[in-house]
Amino acid sequence: MHRHGYVGRKFSRENDQRHALLRGLATSLVLNNKIETTLPKAKELVRYIEKLITKAKIGDLNNRRIVIAALDTEAAAYRLFDLIAPQLTARSSGHVRVERTELRVGDGTQMATISFVDEINEDYKAIAAETVKAPKKAKKVLETK
Repeated sequence: MHRHGYVGRKFSRENDQRHALLRGLATSLVLNNKIETTLPKAKELVRYIEKLITKAKIGDLNNRRIVIAALDTEAAAYRLFDLIAPQLTARSSGHVRVERTELRVGDGTQMATISFVDEINEDYKAIAAETVKAPKKAKKVLETK
């Protein structure tokens, strides 16, 4: 069988199982900021999550619906849109990092951790809310004078 035109890894799974695996890994990454999995799964997850982060940075209704459909839970999608994507605006790509770790004891498979390159600040919503409030207060002060 020829290899031309085939993109991605199959992981010895059917199509729906493979999509469910990537959805679960992406959801776990968004909720936990860092996960450990096998190296091929991590490399494939980079392709999947980078597209979702780019759509979350655009942030319109259509992209929001696509990201909600691509993740397992709405909570993960809202976290990606409201907390993670605004903090990753400095980069155009390369939002996640894959680092090799030890070999798995049972079968010797290369393990890897995948995490966001930039530190995700959990208190970002509170900080962003205060920065949004400050210009409004300044605007009111200017209007009263």
